[in-house]
Amino acid sequence: MKIKIENLIAGLREIPDRDFTCDNVYQFLGENPVDIDSISNYFFWSKNFYTRNLLYKDDRFELMAICWNKGQVSKIHNHADQKCWMMVVGGKLHGQNFAVEDIDESRNFCKLKETDMFDLSDCLAAKVELEEPIHQILNLPEFDEPAVSLHIYSKPFDTCLSYCRDTDSFKKVNLCYTSIRGKLCDGITL
Repeated sequence: MKIKIENLIAGLREIPDRDFTCDNVYQFLGENPVDIDSISNYFFWSKNFYTRNLLYKDDRFELMAICWNKGQVSKIHNHADQKCWMMVVGGKLHGQNFAVEDIDESRNFCKLKETDMFDLSDCLAAKVELEEPIHQILNLPEFDEPAVSLHIYSKPFDTCLSYCRDTDSFKKVNLCYTSIRGKLCDGITL
């Protein structure tokens, strides 16, 4: 049985700090699939980019719904040494993990190699391993439909590293929300 987003947030808030671990939150998400109808009022869509829609945030974690049109992909990125979990509540997404083959931080040089990949759909939960945190999320054109994923980040962060395999480089980028609790953020054009 799928639960409403309010119940998921309440359940996450009830997990004690010492138990807010990668495995425990992953298990909690796996046991509590979310009803997409309980979050659809928070969705914003763009044909130009995937949207980051904040549903909840406190000092310990933030929860957002990310809306992906067909063919949209994230940049290759990390999560600033924070924990991350995700669940696809509509459509299907593909994930690709990467490992660092060679790095020279003084030149912003980083050569990556592909490691494991995964597909997510039907409220299947996933977690980003802290040992191999660099990844990319893709709504592949062959999936032929939009997708919505829920992402939990602990602790919240507003910058991360973005990687380019064409130039074997990386840079720090600022992150922003498309919407906050159902209200489009100032300056956002869909």
